[in-house]
Amino acid sequence: MNACSRKLMLASGLALSLAATGCSGLGDSNAQTIADARQEGQIWTTYALSPYLRANNIGVAVLKGKATLSGTVEEAVNKELATEIALGVEGIKDVDNRIVVQADYVPPKSATDRSYAEIIDDSAITAAIRSKLVWSKNTDGLESRITTKAGKVTLSGNADSGAAKELAGRLAQNTRGVSSVDNQLVVTGIKPLLASPLEGTQQKAGTDISDSWITTKVKSTFLYSSNVSGSDIAVSTNSGIVTLTGKVKSGAERALAIELAQNVRGVKGVRTKGLTS
Repeated sequence: MNACSRKLMLASGLALSLAATGCSGLGDSNAQTIADARQEGQIWTTYALSPYLRANNIGVAVLKGKATLSGTVEEAVNKELATEIALGVEGIKDVDNRIVVQADYVPPKSATDRSYAEIIDDSAITAAIRSKLVWSKNTDGLESRITTKAGKVTLSGNADSGAAKELAGRLAQNTRGVSSVDNQLVVTGIKPLLASPLEGTQQKAGTDISDSWITTKVKSTFLYSSNVSGSDIAVSTNSGIVTLTGKVKSGAERALAIELAQNVRGVKGVRTKGLTS
């Protein structure tokens, strides 16, 4: 099933759903058609987002709670995954998996337009970078625009200092999924008169950012970063002092974890005695 057909399938399902809300005389047959279309769309969307299945040309058809899968994958484990995903959709009672396993299978080349999964990936990268810049205490003077296409990030806008520009580039480059960064930020030396991006998340000036907020943002920064195993590092905060514990793979990863934690707003210090490599 090509991308155009898939989009048509999803659009058809939506149209049927909308029609159902406006018509009280739909019979069981039409109601079942709507359910089938919804389930097909849900299964295909999950395949499109899966890093193991998205490159494969997998077809999905649902009829009365039975999903029929077709297409080709490179490994048997991917075929099994396709079955498990389909069975996980509410209302799917049976799966007829006709997917062919072909060891030398080469997935079809993507069209010139970005795929659904690529658009989602790029949006997630942009959101992650934006969050890291907002949480950073060293990018106050940044007026940036972030665009991502196929993992390639472009930063544009103004920075109040060369250090802020450099930090923004490092934070972007270190974000999971980023392949390259084109840092076009212009250093102006002038801080813009903008409201604090944390307004509403902390009390008035003179009070500390909450320890729970700091802990959450440090953890999220680790999880967004490509060179830090965030799941292996425990984070706690007391009066702005962050404590990191756990085991990392190398001294470089340890140093990066410390730098990322120190960069978060409200952090007054980082203790790393319990963080070993």
